[in-house]
Amino acid sequence: MKTRVLFGVVGFAFVLLALYVFPPVVLAIALTVLATLAVYELTTPTGLVKNPAARRIAWYTALLFGIFGWLGQDHDTQQVLLLYSGVALLMLVALFAVLLREHDTVDFQQITVAMFGGVGLPIMLLSLWRIFCMDGGEFLVLLPLVAAWGSDTCALFAGMAFGKHKLAPVVSPKKTVEGAIGGVVGATALMLLVVYLFNHFAELDIHYAAAALMGAIGAVLGQVGDLSFSIIKRQSGIKDYSHLFPGHGGVLDRFDSVIFVAPAAEIILRLFGI
Repeated sequence: MKTRVLFGVVGFAFVLLALYVFPPVVLAIALTVLATLAVYELTTPTGLVKNPAARRIAWYTALLFGIFGWLGQDHDTQQVLLLYSGVALLMLVALFAVLLREHDTVDFQQITVAMFGGVGLPIMLLSLWRIFCMDGGEFLVLLPLVAAWGSDTCALFAGMAFGKHKLAPVVSPKKTVEGAIGGVVGATALMLLVVYLFNHFAELDIHYAAAALMGAIGAVLGQVGDLSFSIIKRQSGIKDYSHLFPGHGGVLDRFDSVIFVAPAAEIILRLFGI
């Protein structure tokens, strides 16, 4: 527990430095590394992608998404999307080349896992970078984290206080329906409070309807993400995806909920013209 708390404090300090002290490239590099490591954790420790070439293609694709996301921060959105589409197409062709060449030992399941890892995970996680690049992004990027981790915390305490009905007894025995509801309510209230503070002290203009949506939808999607990656671990027979973060596990253990929440937050912010 001591190691877990200590690493959490160090991690929080790094986040603050990356957002408000270090140049933006530090955050871009950190998120790119996290996205690439997330792909590694999905494809390798789980044993879901046994072919080395398919794994490397997925890793390199995630790395390219991060690099192009950083390089494209000052360019037209359509140009960045074109780059993303080109990378995804090249990855698809490369993976099917592996399947055709080694079809005796590589099945289609490995190709689909590699494709989801190399394209899906970085696009979702790198929503944090795209939010950071918005006006006031150094504050906005905290919102999906508040929704995801705030929901986890509120669900924990609500479950301890009121939990009676199991939410997913096989996948996560400690989660309860009451805890899940408490997570949604708590995350929504917390998000409204954070947005109120940002609007008044950081001079932002975030619509409170957007805040409520991010809180509620983020809490639901965060719990879906948590349970989804827990299922993958259970089916793969592993306890943690890695030991990258002492006391916390790997990227997919710590950011499982954020991966689902970040793109939803980005969509909501863009829909409300923020």
